[in-house]
Amino acid sequence: MTFAPLLHAPFAIQLHVATVIPAAILGAFLLARPKGTRWHRMLGKIWIVLMVVTASSTFFIHEIRLVGGFSPIHMLSIYVLFGSWQAIAAARRHDIAAHRGHVAGMYLGGIVVAGLFTMLPGRLMHASLFCGLSNWQAAVVAVPLTGLLTAAAVLSIRQGRLFNRGKSSKRLA
Repeated sequence: MTFAPLLHAPFAIQLHVATVIPAAILGAFLLARPKGTRWHRMLGKIWIVLMVVTASSTFFIHEIRLVGGFSPIHMLSIYVLFGSWQAIAAARRHDIAAHRGHVAGMYLGGIVVAGLFTMLPGRLMHASLFCGLSNWQAAVVAVPLTGLLTAAAVLSIRQGRLFNRGKSSKRLA
């Protein structure tokens, strides 16, 4: 592993990585912990800001140019920006099911799925994480890691739901 590719990357990529890593960690924590607490609301606001900055920064990253300067990843960014607004609106109107759905979708789509694409050969994160490994060796490391991260995300979402059993699904505490 080496940070050299990240250190020499454009500012938009550095900002993106600097916000997505804490968003991934904080998001998993929030999904796994009890909901509706003061800590959940405070950390959730921080997570939303991280996600909005992460998604916004992608509009200044044009490494893959399929349509003009944009790629399908930019569709995920639009989804995250829209989902952030929807998650906030749902929480304010105490629609917990909708809030949970938007947040889980943003986490799985905007962090897990998008993160998996960054591990592909030729991408900056692949060069950083798998420096010195052949593509075959990187796949041997990445495939189980990908499965582990996906399982952790799904289990975090399920665990968060288990913590809330017996609590009102209509109102925040």
